[in-house]
Amino acid sequence: MATFLWILGMIALLALGAFIVFAIISSVRIIPQQKVAVIERLGKYLRVLNPGFHLIIPFIDRVRKLHDLRIHQADVPAQMVITKDNVQIKIDTVFFYLVHDAMAATYSINDFVKGIQNITAANIRQVVGNMELDETLAGREKISLYLRHSLEAAIGKWGVSIERVEIIDIHPPLEIHHAMEKQMKAEREKRANILQAEGERQSAVLRADGEKQAEILRAEGAKQSMILQAEGQKESNIRVAEGNQVSQELDAMGKGAAIKIIAGADRHKIETIAEAEKIRINKIKSAEMDPQFLSYKSLEALGDIAKGQATTLFVPTEAVNVFSSVGSLSKIANALNKQAPTD
Repeated sequence: MATFLWILGMIALLALGAFIVFAIISSVRIIPQQKVAVIERLGKYLRVLNPGFHLIIPFIDRVRKLHDLRIHQADVPAQMVITKDNVQIKIDTVFFYLVHDAMAATYSINDFVKGIQNITAANIRQVVGNMELDETLAGREKISLYLRHSLEAAIGKWGVSIERVEIIDIHPPLEIHHAMEKQMKAEREKRANILQAEGERQSAVLRADGEKQAEILRAEGAKQSMILQAEGQKESNIRVAEGNQVSQELDAMGKGAAIKIIAGADRHKIETIAEAEKIRINKIKSAEMDPQFLSYKSLEALGDIAKGQATTLFVPTEAVNVFSSVGSLSKIANALNKQAPTD
């Protein structure tokens, strides 16, 4: 009996120890970074535990929900929407949200993700229903902006904020898709033809401009050539005129110098002849010759002087008297002829 009681006491002691250990473990809460925990005490909201080490009362306090404060992504189920021009299209949407108030996200709505999905689907039908197909295909940014504003106004009290709403894809019907492909092909061919025509036009314009510039350059070259030729001819004429003038001046100087030289030579010759004649006359006088004989000799000397190259003759006054008595000259000549054989 004592053994049984001892065993029973040991079991009770072990159970108490295990309970104490479990209670201690249950009272410790370690919250990771970027997460918060909503704590309730006896079913009532108590507080929010931030990241770090915390102690709670076991079996009285409990963690109602652990929220992640990072940005999350959620897909909206594909929605079949009819556009304003009665075309049925399917739209895939995704939104990004962030929990900024853990208490409101826990107690304001049961499942805020599903609530956001439903609101997004409803707003997609509303906004796309007022747009035509082409506007819808080209207005993804407009649709996304409208959905974001609508969600922010609807979930303002949920403790959640919408960071971004994106239209992933828009699927038109198959026949519309084929028609769009044909239209796109025709548009591309049109653009190609336009670009080709524009290229040909630009090529023609550039070619014409190049020819124009070439003509201008050729005309400028011809003009410059004519100007240079005219300037060269003018310079040549000036040089020729200056050369002629210098030549005339040199000719005039040469003629003047020649005349001076000739005049000097004639003067010297005449002076020489006069000096010789003076000596000869002096010799004749010293020989006591007849005056008529002297006049005859002077006449002969005039004849010799006249045969010379000089253009100026100086006739002595004695020779002038000879011309007044031609008869006397003939007598002197006869007398000389008679004396010649005797000599």
